[in-house]
Amino acid sequence: MAISRFGDLLEEARRQPEPQRLLFVFTRAELPDHPSEAQRRHFEQGEGGVLTPVLCVDKAPEELSDMAALVAESRQTGIDWDIVFVAALAGSGTTPPSAEQAEQHLNRMVEAVKMGNVAPFLALDRQGDAVRMG
Repeated sequence: MAISRFGDLLEEARRQPEPQRLLFVFTRAELPDHPSEAQRRHFEQGEGGVLTPVLCVDKAPEELSDMAALVAESRQTGIDWDIVFVAALAGSGTTPPSAEQAEQHLNRMVEAVKMGNVAPFLALDRQGDAVRMG
């Protein structure tokens, strides 16, 4: 199934035979250090920049209803974000992934995003639409 919206992601995660944890790394678009004039201009037009991780969380699919609820929950942190990267972590049999497993994978995701290695993850905007990175 091609996932193009947050709702597709929830549907697919709930359909899996093993219990899932969804891992979220929220990022904010920022200018790179020492930007050129062209980079600054593109950024001001809503293009380019670097995505900096600002928040991460893991959730069971059952804890989520829709993108609006996730955005509302994230707003309570007071941290602004632009793009969220998502991955799924499967449990084993009927046992969901542990908090420690989720934390390990979230830490790896944060590091991957910092390095610009975002291809393995689903990128979503604040409306819940998939975003192509590149």
